[in-house]
Amino acid sequence: MRASFRIGRVAGVPVGVNWSVLVIFALIAWGLAANQFPRSYPDRSPVAYTLAGLAAAVVFFVGLLAHEVSHAVVAKRNGLTVDGITLWLFGGVAELRGEPRDPGAELRIAGVGPLVSLLIGAVFGAVAALLALAGQGGLLLGAVAWLAGINVLLAVFNVLPAAPLDGGRLLRAAVWKATGDRTRASVVAARAGWVLGVLLIGLGLWQFLSGVGFGGLWLALIGWFLIGAAGAEERQARTGSALRGIRVGDVMTPQPQTVSAEVTVADFVDHYLFAYRHSALPLTEDGRPTGLVTVDRVRGVPSDRRASTTLAEVACRADDLVLARPGEQLNDLLPRLSECADGRALVVGDDGRLTGIVSPSDIARAVQRRTLTAPTPSR
Repeated sequence: MRASFRIGRVAGVPVGVNWSVLVIFALIAWGLAANQFPRSYPDRSPVAYTLAGLAAAVVFFVGLLAHEVSHAVVAKRNGLTVDGITLWLFGGVAELRGEPRDPGAELRIAGVGPLVSLLIGAVFGAVAALLALAGQGGLLLGAVAWLAGINVLLAVFNVLPAAPLDGGRLLRAAVWKATGDRTRASVVAARAGWVLGVLLIGLGLWQFLSGVGFGGLWLALIGWFLIGAAGAEERQARTGSALRGIRVGDVMTPQPQTVSAEVTVADFVDHYLFAYRHSALPLTEDGRPTGLVTVDRVRGVPSDRRASTTLAEVACRADDLVLARPGEQLNDLLPRLSECADGRALVVGDDGRLTGIVSPSDIARAVQRRTLTAPTPSR
């Protein structure tokens, strides 16, 4: 999940927000200000309800950020690189590079998030209890009590044993510990996520058709997301198993054809695209990559503007390029290929000069070769 904008760094980790956060933020604030708070505490002003709803929604997302930061901090302490944290429609995600080295590290990284959410819920619960004992009711008590409940609910939901939830990671750690097989553990957790997704969709549709409300559709949407994410995790696990031990230099296309950033789109189409039969060409300057142009990016330029548009204007920018070294493990590169929409990595040497390119087809061929050469189990 890509961030739409960055809001800063927490514990040394870049934190970003996807635009979809605005949707859930608005739903939470509106639900509290327009429904829950007026029902529980009538005769307050609309301004008071609005402020209480907005404040509760903001604090909720701060708690959600604390949940993800805890994952990032523990992951860094266990030797993983954390590229960033992104808050989005379904919560948040800490972007970890690589895999935990053992089941214990997996357990620590996955378990700390729900623990932090549970502690936040307990703190707000204690504050709510103190406010009630002191006779301080009203919107303040309602907002604090809601924050207590929602954080406890978040912790409980996240420990459900199904990927990609934290509970799925905990299940994977347990199966990994019991079997010694990381891939098998990942597949088990992913399939549990698929089952949970189906159950949530069924429950959500039943609630909606029974007249409970639109909350059932939201539950079904979460289930749909879980099914998609679980399927992706299983595919990633099987791919990672097939590619284990393979280096970037083993699969890259060496010394790829390059093109200057000053070439126009029209010249690129006429003299490069069909001549070399590649769907992507790196842009270079003095042998160092400065961008990447693909057929899809060129196709988006209207024909009447191609003669006046340079490749530099349409290419994947230098800051968005995924760079790799020939000796890097291919499994470490895979999670980074989604950082640029073009899905390719440029391979550079120690001097920063381009030495190769890795495309999805290169990876697919590597998987096929490993699958075909793998020993067939005896019967």
